[in-house]
Amino acid sequence: MRSGQARIGPATLLVLIVLVWAISWPAIKIGVTNVPPVWYGCLRYTVATICLFVYLAARRMPLFPPRSDWPLVAVSGVLQMAAYSALTGIALTILPPGRASVLAFSTPLWVVPLAAWRLHETVSRLALLGVAMGLLGVLAIASPSLHADRHSQVGAYCMLLGASAAWAVSIIFVRAHRMAASALALAPWQMLIAAALLCAVAFAAEGPVPGINGIGIASLLYVGPVATAFAYWAVVAVGQHLRARIVSMSLLATPCLGILISALALGEAVDRTLVLGLALVGAGIAVSAMSH
Repeated sequence: MRSGQARIGPATLLVLIVLVWAISWPAIKIGVTNVPPVWYGCLRYTVATICLFVYLAARRMPLFPPRSDWPLVAVSGVLQMAAYSALTGIALTILPPGRASVLAFSTPLWVVPLAAWRLHETVSRLALLGVAMGLLGVLAIASPSLHADRHSQVGAYCMLLGASAAWAVSIIFVRAHRMAASALALAPWQMLIAAALLCAVAFAAEGPVPGINGIGIASLLYVGPVATAFAYWAVVAVGQHLRARIVSMSLLATPCLGILISALALGEAVDRTLVLGLALVGAGIAVSAMSH
């Protein structure tokens, strides 16, 4: 993959990440309509784990992380991967992928108050303004569902906010931890923990491993190797060459493109509340990032 990076370049690789993740939302939507959502997350991370272990072995990189990094592996595997995947997967059985992707990418909004509480970071007025704008965007997106007869959709939105908050908690933990191994070396172990946890939950909540049709297999073959294993490697590779602010701001294009792809591929309706919510969430994240 290193030679591929040299041919492509970090900027182009960042564009590929946005495209891959944008496509993944309708792909996961299709997947969880054919495979129970928790089982889907389990299979997704199982495939990604195998891909990354093979890559590390091929590159002759260390396969076992040092003991000091195991707490980070556990927290990230449980929150950033297992909880995030399960909650977004269940929500996608109820909501269209465009709306879901916007809320799932609202993670930076929750990082600001969590960093102030846990890491004692100073929160500027600009950062608070960004969080407020983002929360208004969340309300705008969810507003069509705020009726008594749509309680399942409200629950799905809460799952998406819970997923983004779980990812934010993981980010805060990573900030406070000094990694001895590289992020790429830890990734397959994080994914292995996520797959194992999701497997246990899936058996308890959804029963034995289901039969998977061709559509479900096709979705997993994209989301597992490409949108999970490759994308994780690509984010690490890009982060070594581009500033974190540039990467985070560029990734804001993911839900925008995801909405467009979902509208074209699945016929998702794009109304004023979705556009307004997307604009507010994106602006809130941008303002929060500029405050650092």
